[in-house]
Amino acid sequence: MTPLLRRVLTALVMLGVFVSAVVWAPAWLWAVLMAGVAGLAAYEWARLSDFPPPSARVYAALLALAALVLPYVLAESWPAFQTGLVVLAMGFWLLLAPLWLLGRWRAQQAWLRALVGVVLLLPTWAALLYLHSRGPGVLLGVMAIVWIADTAAYFAGRHFGRRKLAPAISPGKTWEGVAGAWGALALYAGALSLWVALPLLSLLLMVSGLLYLSVLGDLFESWVKRVSGMKDSGAMLPGHGGVLDRIDALLSTLPIAAGMLMWLERAV
Repeated sequence: MTPLLRRVLTALVMLGVFVSAVVWAPAWLWAVLMAGVAGLAAYEWARLSDFPPPSARVYAALLALAALVLPYVLAESWPAFQTGLVVLAMGFWLLLAPLWLLGRWRAQQAWLRALVGVVLLLPTWAALLYLHSRGPGVLLGVMAIVWIADTAAYFAGRHFGRRKLAPAISPGKTWEGVAGAWGALALYAGALSLWVALPLLSLLLMVSGLLYLSVLGDLFESWVKRVSGMKDSGAMLPGHGGVLDRIDALLSTLPIAAGMLMWLERAV
């Protein structure tokens, strides 16, 4: 089996399982499943951060446990806490992450890596719960932005890529790949505009901003892997590496998308 075929088959299986969960899983089961995903990603983050295996397992278990119990422990305060997590993620991705990449920070201290892992994963998990509560179509519509961008960038970069986007961080990414991703998202925005009767310009601005964030998330994880001397965050997903490799762009886009929707709901 070729690497491309392995990658495509794994993606199809993941897509089928995930879409089925989004559409049919009740809220409590969705929360449990997403806590499990957060725990797996936390373990990979800990290993990227050079935590010993026992410490990595404890870190992952604690983060998954926090994801499971926080909505119930906080009860009526949960929506405010959820909003706070989204705001925290917005501050990280809009301000700190670009500076991190520009400064090529290594930040290898264990306590700092543990803290950054929480900032990366808990807001993403909270955004997954929030967007799912607004309906499967909302969550899938947002995630489709990342999926379309990732797929288009892969094939555009593979066939037309010449100019490197950030060779010192991720040599495989090209400006042509980004252009291909934007073109595909422009078509997606046009289709959405016809379907949900929203202004095309607003949708183009939204998908352009989320494309920037998805590239930022991808580059951020690539830099962390480069610092750690690892090609992939794990080997759980054939052709894709680890869980963190598959969700790196979602870490930066989902909390911001949830924040946009929260703002719109309060503005109406």
